[in-house]
Amino acid sequence: MEKEKFYITTAIAYTSRKPHIGNTYEIVLTDAIARYNRLIGKDVFFLTGTDEHGQKIEQIANECGITPKEYVDGVAGEIKNIWDLMNSSYDKFIRTTDDYHEKTVQKIFKKLYDKGDIYKGEYSGLYCVPCESFFTETQAEGGICPDCGRPVTETKEEAYFFKMSKYQDALMKHIEENPEFIQPESRRKEMVNNFLKPGLQDLCVSRTSFKWGVPVTFDDKHVIYVWIDALSNYITALGYDTEENSDLYRKYWPANVHIIGKDILRFHTIYWPIMLMALGEPLPKQIFGHPWLLSGNDKMSKSKGNVMYADDLVKHFGVDAIRYYVLREMPFAADGTITLETIISRYNADLANTLGNLVNRTVAMVNKYFGKNLKNPNVSEDVDAELISLAEETVKQVADRMKELRVADSLDLIMSLARRCNKYIDETMPWALAKDETKADRLKTVLCNLVEGIRFIGVLLSAFMPETSEKIFAQINTSETDYASLSAFNADKTVSVGEATPLFGRLDEAKKLEEVSKDMFGDAEEKKEEPKKEEKKKDKKEKCETPAEISIDDFAKVEMKVGIVLESKPVEGAERLLVSQIKIGDEVRQIVSGIAKYYKPEELVGKKVVVVTNLKPVKLRGVLSQGMILAAMDGDKLSVISPERTEDISDGSSIS
Repeated sequence: MEKEKFYITTAIAYTSRKPHIGNTYEIVLTDAIARYNRLIGKDVFFLTGTDEHGQKIEQIANECGITPKEYVDGVAGEIKNIWDLMNSSYDKFIRTTDDYHEKTVQKIFKKLYDKGDIYKGEYSGLYCVPCESFFTETQAEGGICPDCGRPVTETKEEAYFFKMSKYQDALMKHIEENPEFIQPESRRKEMVNNFLKPGLQDLCVSRTSFKWGVPVTFDDKHVIYVWIDALSNYITALGYDTEENSDLYRKYWPANVHIIGKDILRFHTIYWPIMLMALGEPLPKQIFGHPWLLSGNDKMSKSKGNVMYADDLVKHFGVDAIRYYVLREMPFAADGTITLETIISRYNADLANTLGNLVNRTVAMVNKYFGKNLKNPNVSEDVDAELISLAEETVKQVADRMKELRVADSLDLIMSLARRCNKYIDETMPWALAKDETKADRLKTVLCNLVEGIRFIGVLLSAFMPETSEKIFAQINTSETDYASLSAFNADKTVSVGEATPLFGRLDEAKKLEEVSKDMFGDAEEKKEEPKKEEKKKDKKEKCETPAEISIDDFAKVEMKVGIVLESKPVEGAERLLVSQIKIGDEVRQIVSGIAKYYKPEELVGKKVVVVTNLKPVKLRGVLSQGMILAAMDGDKLSVISPERTEDISDGSSIS
């Protein structure tokens, strides 16, 4: 019988920088869903990849003094390495710079143009470079991007537009008739109420202000804008509209589910379905907008110093521990959180105490009491029935949860079975049974039940923690690792275990926290002792005129970088203050400076300055300031500090 097809995708990762653990969550989540569907017997095709075109990439590459292709080659390689590190089982890794992708994107653009769904016009409005999105003045209130909070810029250029409004009613009808199309439900309501009901504007789908993109074949001034280029990857990867490999497209399209972050939901649930409607192609069956993984209570940001990377975490905790954490801690519809403290706590509670302890002591008891081998004589008692029933029920409940993509709930069910097995040990007390020769057969049954319970856990965990499952199978020496073997709890067999080896050793919380924090974030700032009473009485003037000596380590704590001023203006009601938007590498900071007496705002625009970037953000006259511009003062003269050869030093460069 032919297997049921299951096509699943991640969003393709943007190649502007190395992905942090919040970005990495998506590949782990998608991998778990893909592995589970393979486990239950489906024919799975799992796609991931990288989005590599756009103005932002072109700018970063120029600043680095290399070509955009050289830049994205490096970042795409880094992304792929991290995806591989996290043991993701993708079937294809697409890059939007792949030749076959670019050619098919050009065909798609031309097809929509010939159909009359793309037309030439002029764009005039507000544009956010990092988000590569256009906004109206209402949307970008105060000149700030509503998605990322960075400044937008006035843009006016010739462009091609896609007739979104033409398909609005058809999309509304599809969403109403297919309530599972956008999940979770809260995301569906957000898209309908905030975007579809107010009415869609036609979408800008080409640009002329930069060159790093797929050229429009019939108008070489234009490059195809990100959405047609990037979103089309889901079908170009399958060979859409090509002779070669088009059998993959016929086999797997439409996708069963696109797994994406909630921040790009609009593009996937409105732009993408409408493009497919215009092409006359089926729509994906479901788009799942997962929540964010926050660092504490904040989004991860280099400027906040709270970024964690998967490779750093894996180095200290192992791949499966991090896979388990991010999958277990992320709710279905609400944002999750990650801190080193909670990783260690979850590691000890679930992986070491519950799962690791269960496997280790069960295998050790089989070795100790029966020399690795035993046969179940079926000396059963009432206490066995609850364990057996829960094991069989867990398989069904996990299947139900995974149909709804409730991965965290599924892991909770599996860990609950492990806890029940530990409770079963406490109830049956094998160590007491071992002391009574007349209870030997009962002890064999208890241990066989435990080994079978562990086998159930190992098979179910294989979708989420594949390396750990393999270790479990090795310790209980089983070849029954397929899903079909979970149809019934079968402890009536010969058990032959391996050596008892700890899966997860318990961590010393304080010691581990110090070790990981130091490695990932550097030494924490030493707490300063409260000044003595005598020091408080020292002359204030002397303190100002005679600064205390500092060590090189103290100096190293100050992070300084080169920035370029994009915009500057007076702070309302503060005649000494200017507020500037300063680009520092791939981010833009807002910095308030008391230099209005010495510089007009327009004199600063385009100037490269030195910025202290690791100061704690403060509000000055109610305006947020995220750093400090360095300046030299001589009497009543002031000059901001700039690199001597500005053309040789790009913004984002470190000062040392």
